[in-house]
Amino acid sequence: MMPGICAPAGGATLPESARIEEKTMSGHPSWDVVVAGAGNAALCAACAARQEGARVLVLEKAPRELRGGNTRFTTGAMRFAYSSPEGVLALIPDLSPGERANVEVQPYGQDEFYNDLMRVTEGLADPDLSQLLVAESYPVIRWMTELGVRWELGAFQRAVQSGHRARFHAMIQSKGAGPGLSDQEFGIAEGLGVEIWYDAKLVGLVQDPASGRVVGVRVRRPDGISTLGAGAIVLGTGGFEANRELRVRYMGPKWDEVKVRGSRFDTGEGLMMALELGAQSIGQWSGAHSTPIAAESPDHGSLRLTDLTRRASYVYGLMVNEDAERFADEGEDFWPYTYAKMGSVVQGQPHRAAFQIFDQKGLPWIERAYYATSTPAEGDTIAELAEKLGLDPAKLSRTVDEFNRSIDPGAQANPWIRDGLATRGLEPAKSNWATRIDQPPYVGYPVTGGITFTFGGVKIDRRARVIDTEELPIAGLYAAGELTGGFFHFNYPGASGLTRGSVTGRIAGANAAREALGKPPWTS
Repeated sequence: MMPGICAPAGGATLPESARIEEKTMSGHPSWDVVVAGAGNAALCAACAARQEGARVLVLEKAPRELRGGNTRFTTGAMRFAYSSPEGVLALIPDLSPGERANVEVQPYGQDEFYNDLMRVTEGLADPDLSQLLVAESYPVIRWMTELGVRWELGAFQRAVQSGHRARFHAMIQSKGAGPGLSDQEFGIAEGLGVEIWYDAKLVGLVQDPASGRVVGVRVRRPDGISTLGAGAIVLGTGGFEANRELRVRYMGPKWDEVKVRGSRFDTGEGLMMALELGAQSIGQWSGAHSTPIAAESPDHGSLRLTDLTRRASYVYGLMVNEDAERFADEGEDFWPYTYAKMGSVVQGQPHRAAFQIFDQKGLPWIERAYYATSTPAEGDTIAELAEKLGLDPAKLSRTVDEFNRSIDPGAQANPWIRDGLATRGLEPAKSNWATRIDQPPYVGYPVTGGITFTFGGVKIDRRARVIDTEELPIAGLYAAGELTGGFFHFNYPGASGLTRGSVTGRIAGANAAREALGKPPWTS
């Protein structure tokens, strides 16, 4: 193998004839910035680099009809800190005066965002990267808005108070949800003059043997493999959640069999190439964003279903495994702060199976996606419901009876706050919103664990440069999005994944362009 070329993980080698073409390769131009990947983080990087005046090429591994990485499988929601409700409403100019009058936006400052991040990651999120994420969260939303992304007050975290006013907190979502965000970003990038190649898989990074600088990429397309020179590279190729071998290697055997909620193309090659060049690994390599999903979900994300398979309304009922036993605190926190770790808990149950049980008090609160994509089992008694779910009727009846006895009769939950309405003397407890399951007909939804993205990644600095094992930046190499580690550990605050992608993407793209063009580093 030619010195200076990093081969993909798995033992593949590159031909000795491989060489860098600083100007052209098979008639293709060289580029100031090459961005590998085409999800939200990568496209933010491409747009930021183009705004700096760079010639930008995006390499999308997938065919055009499957483009967009994990972004297309999300709600398009983004968490950000803001100092006033007016700052949020300014992002949504399409709201009519009447709609504005009927909306209450709850405050969400930088300290609250940072504290949420540290709380759910048990203090293990990198403090410097966390501060960067929080501080840049609102500026990046404004930047995306100026580029042309359109937003709405989505239903990701929403309540209706007395007086029929809608209350929103901490996040908005793209119009058209994840597919809408992806389509908008592709359109913006193309409008700026970014070139996008589809069916273009990154198969190697090229280093200058003398300086160690990354000066090009190896790309496999349907017509063969070519080597492209570049002033700087941005890796935005995602994690390794769709790679069974890497999941088991880094996360353990329980992740051998798991449904992938998003793109089948997130298989970790870019991440492995960076490590082979000496990039420092950081974050929780044994962890991932994993949420309960419908048991009948496909093995990989469906562009027809996108995020509709998520089953995060367990806070309004209870969950049991195949033995009809509860195994988790369904009311530990609001679901946006627990759903990303609850899938891992479900994944650890026998046969990776669980069942969410609701009565008529809880049903009005569950997400609409439940109705859109699943038909629940239903019974006038718990025993009848158990039979339809394939559970032992006596065991499930006993579990529900024990749950009900631990709660005061007539207790009424308040879904808008952590109400402290908890079970007593029950293990595991339900810490909030504990009400008796006693109003038939009862319904049950079978669920399993679904993996969204992995938490381990490469270390970056505040300029999104990839840092090596000696704490030095690898010249010419930047990273953004799910490829970056240190932000999340065990869990994450809901809707902060896309924000991480946008923040790191913008910074990586701008700084990659400035390095390629000989300009000073970009600062926010």
